[in-house]
Amino acid sequence: MSDSKDKIKLFESRQVRAEWDADDEKWWFSVLDIITILTDQPDYAKVRNYWKWLKKKLADEGSQLVSATNQLKMRAADGKLYKTDVADTEQILRLIQSIPSKRAEPFKLWLAQVGSERLDETVDPELSIDRAIQNYRRLGYSENWINQRIKSIEVRKALTDEWDKSGVQRGQEYAALTDLMSKTWSGMNTREYKQHKGLKKENLRDNMTNTELVLNMLAEVAATDISLVRNPQGLAASAQVAEEGAKTAKAARLQLEKSTGQPVVSKLSAKKSGTRQLEKKKR
Repeated sequence: MSDSKDKIKLFESRQVRAEWDADDEKWWFSVLDIITILTDQPDYAKVRNYWKWLKKKLADEGSQLVSATNQLKMRAADGKLYKTDVADTEQILRLIQSIPSKRAEPFKLWLAQVGSERLDETVDPELSIDRAIQNYRRLGYSENWINQRIKSIEVRKALTDEWDKSGVQRGQEYAALTDLMSKTWSGMNTREYKQHKGLKKENLRDNMTNTELVLNMLAEVAATDISLVRNPQGLAASAQVAEEGAKTAKAARLQLEKSTGQPVVSKLSAKKSGTRQLEKKKR
């Protein structure tokens, strides 16, 4: 668990106490802070009573939210640390649905919109790709990077198809192979890579530069091609193939670093890298 005490802005300018869990890679939010904002109730005792009533109501409805909440020490207004109920992002969104509040209404509408979009995407998967492109543009990514990122999704899908065919299990085994490939070609596993870039919940690939993204794709393409020839069965055989594929990208990385004298694995994100390159051109 991170030792830092962070606050995240939710509900416009209001602050909510939050803790980053580095092990599970997720945020924990103070439930009482959320309720305080949604109910617009400054009296802390009344907020605690409301949460006590709401927990009983949710339990009676069969919700698992209450049993899933955790407790962490967080700094209160008096500067001291006290144990308080916390919930992760999914749990907080469920909590918001249970509180009648004008402040919560935008979140409820957003959740309804997201649910509708996901249902549409199950009928027409192309919609999810179109939405991803629009989101990347909105976030300021270059068209060149967006094209590479969309291609990387196709490349990743081809590799995971091979893993499925080989009997590799989704979840921990997928993660183990992904870590192995990342460690082989970049020198860092996924968590180390994210820490190097100063990332928390953000997607690693969404924060890779063009060069990093291309080398990661090369590792996955090579592993896919080797798998198609060898037809490995099981995790161990697939791991050997994954490592060999990643070594192809490692060789390319080392050669490029030798030619440029610059490390390929960067602390910069794709957007920051693009900005830096634009500034160099202006000079």
